[in-house]
Amino acid sequence: METNAIPRLSVLIDTYNHERFIERAITSVLQQDMPMDDVEILVVDDGSTDSTPDIVRRFEPRVRLIRKANGGQASAFNLALPQAKGDIIAMLDGDDWWATEKLRRVLESFREHPEVGMVGHGYHEVYSDSRPNGLILPGDTYFVDLTSVQSARIFRNLAGFFGTSKVAIRRSVLDNILPIPEELNIEADEYFFTLAPAIAPAMVINEPLFYYGFHDGNLFQFQQYDSAKVRRKMGVLEVLVRELPPKLHSLGVTQGVIDEVFCGTRVDIERMRLGLDGGSSLRTFHVERAAYKSAYREVTWRYRLFQIFVLAQTLLLPPRLFYRLRRWYTKKGLSKLRRWTGNPVPEVQLVERRPG
Repeated sequence: METNAIPRLSVLIDTYNHERFIERAITSVLQQDMPMDDVEILVVDDGSTDSTPDIVRRFEPRVRLIRKANGGQASAFNLALPQAKGDIIAMLDGDDWWATEKLRRVLESFREHPEVGMVGHGYHEVYSDSRPNGLILPGDTYFVDLTSVQSARIFRNLAGFFGTSKVAIRRSVLDNILPIPEELNIEADEYFFTLAPAIAPAMVINEPLFYYGFHDGNLFQFQQYDSAKVRRKMGVLEVLVRELPPKLHSLGVTQGVIDEVFCGTRVDIERMRLGLDGGSSLRTFHVERAAYKSAYREVTWRYRLFQIFVLAQTLLLPPRLFYRLRRWYTKKGLSKLRRWTGNPVPEVQLVERRPG
């Protein structure tokens, strides 16, 4: 592909029971600040039982609707992605929406960096409850791959910027990844965005180019603790740590890099399991100590004292109670204590929050 050529582009919107949101999602694509006549727009409906498909049909023939029986996100991607004709495929969840400059900025990034196989970016968080909206940015523009432990660490910290509504990927990269394991009824995007940097470098743009809508129907991110949703999330994370390492090995990624990529995921799984099913306090101690080591490279003496205090609680409290208190602490936003301790900054500064 020539560097100066505008690549053929497909937009894939995946949706399930999004009757409240799908019109907004499609409209945000059609209203991009660039010529859209040659942009293919596909909506794959994963067996919605509400009026979602009827709403999508209002946009035909400009938008093509692909319907299927309900099977989860991976099955929807496996059906629809091979039908997309674009050299670059940009994805959007049916309950999110794009900033008007999203596609233009993404295409500019691909043209300026022909070696890049995948592009992600920052985003706005929009909550349906009383919390103020947030702005989530990577802090800089980054290029990452999986050729070294250091680069894998940066990728691990940046992975959240490659989720469905943020990601655009070259067809040539995607063809080396599909199909996606269909056990991934949610978070199927993590399967391909983890493999993509092993095939070609990935790029994160330091701009907020989409709006992430939090609501009661979210399957992956949710506003209130729900044990059934947590167990579902834990299950798909277990599939990812089972399926992805062998695939990464086949792409030439070393074991040290693979261990770095998945250390945080393994901690998340153990936290969920202990919070749901309980277990030994010693196990909680080891999990939380691993989490601290994974997240921070240098700490202040005040934060080290805070860390010792938290780790002591893992030995004193049953795991379910410890994680219930941890959720309460997070929900109440008790961050002043952590700021007093000199909460260390991760090696890559990822999150910037502003009232919105």
